[in-house]
Amino acid sequence: MDLATDNKDLVWDLETFNQRQRAMDFVLGFENKLCVYSDSVEQLYTNYNIFFPKEENRKLVILPNPYAHHDIFHSVNVDAITPTGLNIIPGDVVGKEGLYLTIPFKSGKTRYRAVPLQVGLRVVNQQRPDDKPLLPVLRKGDLRELDSNTPCLHLHTINMGKLDTMSTLERGGIRTVIEERLSGIQ
Repeated sequence: MDLATDNKDLVWDLETFNQRQRAMDFVLGFENKLCVYSDSVEQLYTNYNIFFPKEENRKLVILPNPYAHHDIFHSVNVDAITPTGLNIIPGDVVGKEGLYLTIPFKSGKTRYRAVPLQVGLRVVNQQRPDDKPLLPVLRKGDLRELDSNTPCLHLHTINMGKLDTMSTLERGGIRTVIEERLSGIQ
């Protein structure tokens, strides 16, 4: 199977990045820690590798583990995937180490507040109903530049209530794997 032709959602273009190497290094830190969603096949990948093939100049390719079919969730409808407005940024943007979550403000002069990633995720989830947790996933286009020097990852979330074709067990499996992987991000 040639993913470059079979699933365009797993080939991300890095052509426009000013700091391409920095973006590549940044996104590699999330390999197998944030699940990746493909709109075209309505699948969620939880076990994958990120490659930067020389023959695919300035591209990032996500390759699901071919021996881990159980790590792919099928029939995850696109309507269940929604943008959050939240971004993960490197801490050096705010003069700190580690990863930070930007939480947007709806009004005022400041566009967003940056907080340590795990703290931010916890705070956001505390503001949400228990049956609508923040379950971050990535999709094509989520690796972006915050400014001309800084890569960031925009987060989408899965709305479990919109996975109406899935069993309770399947939905629970998605939630569990996302939460487990997320806790491993420092």
